[in-house]
Amino acid sequence: MLRWGSQALRRFSTGRRFISKNQAKLALRLARKSIASLPERWANRVVGVFTVPDNGDGKKDGTPVFKLPKWRVKGKTIKEVAEAYRSVGADLNVLPFCTQFIPMDIIDSPKHGSIIYHPSILPRHRGASAINWTLIMGDKKAGFSVFWADDGLDTGPILLQRSCDVEPNDTVDALYNRFLFPEGIKAMVEAVQLIADGKAPRIPQPEEGATYEGIQKKENAEISWDQSAEVLHNWIRGHDKVPGAWTEINGQMVTFYGSTLLNSSVPPGEPLEIKGAKKPGLVTKNGLVLFGNDGKALMVRNLQFEDGKMIPASQYFSAGETSVVELTAEEVKVAETIKVIWAGILSNVPIIEDSTDFFKSGASSMDVARLVEEIRQKCGGLQLQNEDVYMATKFEDFIQKVVRKLRGEDQEAELVVDYVSKEVNEMMVKMPYQCFINGQFTDADDGKTYDTINPTDGSTICKVSYASLADVDKAVAAAKDAFENGEWGRMNARERGRLMYRLADLLEENQEELATIEALDSGAVYTLALKTHIGMSVQTFRYFAGWCDKIQGSTIPINQARPNRNLTFTKKEPLGVCAIIIPWNYPLMMLAWKSAACLAAGNTLVLKPAQVTPLTALKFAELSVKAGFPKGVINIIPGSGGIAGQRLSEHPDIRKLGFTGSTPIGKQIMKSCAVSNLKKVSLELGGKSPLIIFNDCELEKAVRMGMGAVFFNKGENCIAAGRLFVEESIHDEFVTRVVEEIKKMKIGDPLDRSTDHGPQNHKAHLEKLLQYCETGVKEGATLVYGGRQVQRPGFFMEPTVFTDVEDHMYLAKEESFGPIMVISKFQNGDIDGVLQRANNTEYGLASGVFTRDINKAMYVSEKLEAGTVFINTYNKTDVAAPFGGVKQSGFGKDLGEEALNEYLKTKTVTLEY
Repeated sequence: MLRWGSQALRRFSTGRRFISKNQAKLALRLARKSIASLPERWANRVVGVFTVPDNGDGKKDGTPVFKLPKWRVKGKTIKEVAEAYRSVGADLNVLPFCTQFIPMDIIDSPKHGSIIYHPSILPRHRGASAINWTLIMGDKKAGFSVFWADDGLDTGPILLQRSCDVEPNDTVDALYNRFLFPEGIKAMVEAVQLIADGKAPRIPQPEEGATYEGIQKKENAEISWDQSAEVLHNWIRGHDKVPGAWTEINGQMVTFYGSTLLNSSVPPGEPLEIKGAKKPGLVTKNGLVLFGNDGKALMVRNLQFEDGKMIPASQYFSAGETSVVELTAEEVKVAETIKVIWAGILSNVPIIEDSTDFFKSGASSMDVARLVEEIRQKCGGLQLQNEDVYMATKFEDFIQKVVRKLRGEDQEAELVVDYVSKEVNEMMVKMPYQCFINGQFTDADDGKTYDTINPTDGSTICKVSYASLADVDKAVAAAKDAFENGEWGRMNARERGRLMYRLADLLEENQEELATIEALDSGAVYTLALKTHIGMSVQTFRYFAGWCDKIQGSTIPINQARPNRNLTFTKKEPLGVCAIIIPWNYPLMMLAWKSAACLAAGNTLVLKPAQVTPLTALKFAELSVKAGFPKGVINIIPGSGGIAGQRLSEHPDIRKLGFTGSTPIGKQIMKSCAVSNLKKVSLELGGKSPLIIFNDCELEKAVRMGMGAVFFNKGENCIAAGRLFVEESIHDEFVTRVVEEIKKMKIGDPLDRSTDHGPQNHKAHLEKLLQYCETGVKEGATLVYGGRQVQRPGFFMEPTVFTDVEDHMYLAKEESFGPIMVISKFQNGDIDGVLQRANNTEYGLASGVFTRDINKAMYVSEKLEAGTVFINTYNKTDVAAPFGGVKQSGFGKDLGEEALNEYLKTKTVTLEY
């Protein structure tokens, strides 16, 4: 028979740190699951649980639960407790958390004794503050031991041990939640199984390296400032939350919480003199920056004063400025309910008054969890955080905090956006125009701006911030901090998906405004922008939102190193800070294709939109804040590729760069990424996609689809059919029908719902297309239609058709990226010949074939050297289908499950047991 738990369930490591009731229930649940597989002689059941008093009943699934405030008085076991314990008839004590305060006569009484969990790699850090001292001493490894109880203090023989790496900014909470609690429970289950099998070792603890650290007292936790930033950081995080590392500021004791090493540049702030520190601290918008004697810095996020009041460190100079809110009748009822909860916890306090301090009245960190949970249950689901209790320890202050949270006033300051507004398309369009860094819109560091132009008439829409190198560095630092220290890095995958779904909803709710901005800034026809530019962006975010909690590794059978056994598994992990550089043809859609996969994988990002089309990306940034994305997760830096883009490719803190653009720029980016820090790269580059039209096709459909393959989005389409091969017997009729259809197309204002063909994206591109046509004529190709600029304001070009294009010509080799149809004839029945011509290019993004013969279609699709092959259709992309090229069209995939792998790394873990 087995007794799981004890009063141990209430304590974790420090003697003051408590686990929640839910975690206790998890321990019990895991224990029961493991016990079900034990031999019959163990009776396969939990016979009793001993824990602390709470509001629950005295049984759990039929198992007696004993809720005892203590085991002994003045060193002697309480008679009633001992009788209750012996009544369950336990064969083994399993103490999930360290419990040296349980009497030895109870520990020794089961015939199999007792095993105890201790959160350190014994014999190092014996005693009640093991986790804290792991951090204080700067240990690179943390872990736990399961050992056999004896009459010493954590000195019994070792049964098993596990370890993990300590990350630079790990806290006690982080170690506990990531490793010590979940892996500790599994290890206890494994230990029970070893005992059941008669294989449990008893390895004596060596005395060499043994240390004992008692519970730290407040008077011993003062910070000694003449040390490196790392040592200061370890001291502060090791004492967080109990007893709290402190120093003297302006004559009073101030305790520091929430320390992180500052690896980025020091932000601006207001100096704060600190007793004993050689250099003043800096109160910044993110927290209090402190300096070590090595010149390096750290940051603390929260401060607590002698009266128990805790504030964000960023508010040190404005802590007393918050006004008192007057409660409504409904809020008074909530306050009365909370007062009853306080009274239930602080049973030693006769009356709860406004001045009653939660902790000074005897509450502990376990009571914090209880308070938060009871308020959630009794106050309509109001969800507080433990930090809220520490921030407002007096009842009056706590009620004020609760009321502000109920009213939504406790949230971060509302995003300030300096819009450029225009009355257009029967709506007021509001466009952000500044850099978006760390959750705020801000001017470029050097104040520079540039004009973004409306291609419909050549007018200036607005001036946009021109990001400098300093802006890039700030954005990367913000993204790095958000990934390593922020809420995003701690967020579970399902919550990440919820934010992405919310962002997709906001994109959809604002689709008309976004499509209007896209039409103004890029010349996209409004109806197409609504359906494709914006519509597919919405679909992309919804698709990848669904992937967030489905990213997983695998277990792998490997050769066993007998007599030991091994378990090998893989984990998919985010890369960190990712840079994304997008083109100007589909400004929002290209943003969505890359950033949705990046965010779903758990990364943070710095995105540089094309210099000529920055506005929908900046509007997207505004919507991301409304969706609830934490600051620093998404950063948008408009500007030039030569400055901002080049810096992103060289930046040492960026771990992945995704780029869509030209092949020459892609090569330069790849080189810079390799030379800087060998960052991961995915490239979607140029194309010269062949479209083969056989004489057995459905000609009307081939004409319609062929025109879409070339003229869709004004030809500014990465997979546009760069060259059409039309079988000789239908060539002339095909050309005739195409020209007839072109003549029906309406060229004009992209906001006009009847417009088929809008302006080219920008003036330089129009001039390049006109030069392309001149070159074709000079080389002997036949200009059948178009080839000229439309005589009206703006950057409009006639849809153009060339025939008689030979393989050696410029038009046959180079991409136009515009509304230019390049047609070459091939001999009837020459399938292999036309395939050879179609593949005679260094590009391989997309391709297509039209034929009624399915065997021919499948043969051609197998032979075409391209990342995508369309059969009897074209431009049919979907968020679930991977998209990307081969050869000099790049590598890596957007869309589909494969896109996630571009933003993930695989970690292989092998353990021996």
